[in-house]
Amino acid sequence: MIKQLSEDLKNKISAGEVVERPASVVKELVENSIDSGADEIKVIVEKGGKQLIQVTDNGSGINSDELPIAFERFSTSKINTFEDLFKINSLGFRGEALASIASVSEVKIISKVEDSDGFEMLIKNAIIGSIEPAAALKGTSITIQNLFYNTPARRKFLKSPRVEFRKIVEMIRRYALSNASLSFSLISDQRDIINLKSESLEDRIVHVMDPAYRDQLLQLNYIKGDYSIAGYIGNLNLVRTRPGEQYIFLNGRFIKNRLLNSAVYNAYKSILNRGEYPFFALNIVLPHNEVDINVHPMKIEVRFKDEWRIYHVIKSAVEEAIRPILDTIPDFEKPTLETKFDFPTTFIPKEGEINPSQETFDLNSLSNSDIKFNPAIDRAKSYASQLASRPEPNSGKVDLENIWQVHSKYIVSPITSGLVIIDQHVAHERVLFEEAMAAFDNNPMAAQTLLFPEIMDFSPDEFISLLDVLPYLEKMGFRIKEFGNNTIMIEAIPSEMSWGNEKNIIKEILDNFLVSQKEHSSFQEALAASFSCKAAVKAGDVLNTQEMKELVNRLFGTKHPYYCPHGRPIIIQLSMDELDRRFERI
Repeated sequence: MIKQLSEDLKNKISAGEVVERPASVVKELVENSIDSGADEIKVIVEKGGKQLIQVTDNGSGINSDELPIAFERFSTSKINTFEDLFKINSLGFRGEALASIASVSEVKIISKVEDSDGFEMLIKNAIIGSIEPAAALKGTSITIQNLFYNTPARRKFLKSPRVEFRKIVEMIRRYALSNASLSFSLISDQRDIINLKSESLEDRIVHVMDPAYRDQLLQLNYIKGDYSIAGYIGNLNLVRTRPGEQYIFLNGRFIKNRLLNSAVYNAYKSILNRGEYPFFALNIVLPHNEVDINVHPMKIEVRFKDEWRIYHVIKSAVEEAIRPILDTIPDFEKPTLETKFDFPTTFIPKEGEINPSQETFDLNSLSNSDIKFNPAIDRAKSYASQLASRPEPNSGKVDLENIWQVHSKYIVSPITSGLVIIDQHVAHERVLFEEAMAAFDNNPMAAQTLLFPEIMDFSPDEFISLLDVLPYLEKMGFRIKEFGNNTIMIEAIPSEMSWGNEKNIIKEILDNFLVSQKEHSSFQEALAASFSCKAAVKAGDVLNTQEMKELVNRLFGTKHPYYCPHGRPIIIQLSMDELDRRFERI
């Protein structure tokens, strides 16, 4: 039978669209605070927002007789007529947020209008309580407790408190970047996380992102007709290997739009590699009748009258802003082809080097103790060693004295059955991956103490991610301790890592780890894969003969020497038959 749903069920259905997680509650309450004219907004959360969310502002407040109305569906002070939908200049306008929040949590609101007394009201399971006098400063304070307590099926889909808190930090960052003149504070489990005062946008970016962003930003101001774009983009030092630091605001509202993001990426196209993402925080101002923001209850998706026009305006604006970077990149001459080739006719051994005709090693008879390993090469060696293990007799004998590096990228060596080619980066990557996985179990990797400890600053959400992986980093050889708010001191690094690059490697491990978790079966595998990828020798690194020997020998000691943790092949073997066919011998 067809029947009307109860008001309570309607509210819970609506809440499913508006309130996805604690960060969604923070979003709606902060938007109301901004719309109320507040210039100071304070957010307090406990247990990632699952237990408590409190948002307090010094805005205009709500009259006592309007408090119950504020929690009814489709009640708003932002619009009055249908035409108002096409000239919205406030963040909220749908009148659904407070009713949706109240239907899935316990709510307490205290509000005071200027020159009036303060009042409070309790709402539980969408049932509005009585209005009582309360001591309060001008503005509004809304406290949310036990989110989703009456919808346990939805509550069980929430992530861990740390993950939910990271989402809240990201939400606060969006509003802090789009409203640099406002003061924001965030307290989590009685710990100060963010404390921002009114400031310039450049200072705001530095304070909410990372102190290292100072002097790395390029200002952008561009006007084209009735469109204007203002903000900052990052130089090449702020390019990251994962998306997440790209902010586009439309008339002060954070939005997500792939086409507009691609406009920025394409402006950087000539100086970035695939899979690299520049930082940008841009506010686009255009007439309200050029955009429809009433597309989704979350209000982060919009429709434009002429999306491609905006695309080209953004691309032109960014191209103009990054011109100083392009001007510093030198032109390259086209290489000339040489027809003369010089081949060495004699071998002149260097000091300590053996004539390649004198000795041949069987990799199967070598152990790690037979060779004194170089730390920089150890990681790549373990993954390449087994490539000659074939069922054919004697095919595993690799001539370690006849070993070469090609284009500072590949290691080439003859074997009985043909030729072996090893990718030095992924070989070292496999070695480090297996050593890291072993370290997580019961065999921590060796560490080397830094002569001068390094200090690293993080944004709040990055610092939370670091705390998640810190025990594993320590097992991999890092010695790290907290050194102030969102700051660490690095006292030691893995013995196989080269000095001077520890800051970049830790940053890249965090970036790559957050992106690659879905590609691996476990938390530990994702972290080990991130570490091995970033700490391994790179294509372009020159290896001497001893380093190549060590790399190959260690590779053969791994469990899976034929492919890297990301599935790429490490070893290619060209058989004599294939070589003969290429030269038309058979």
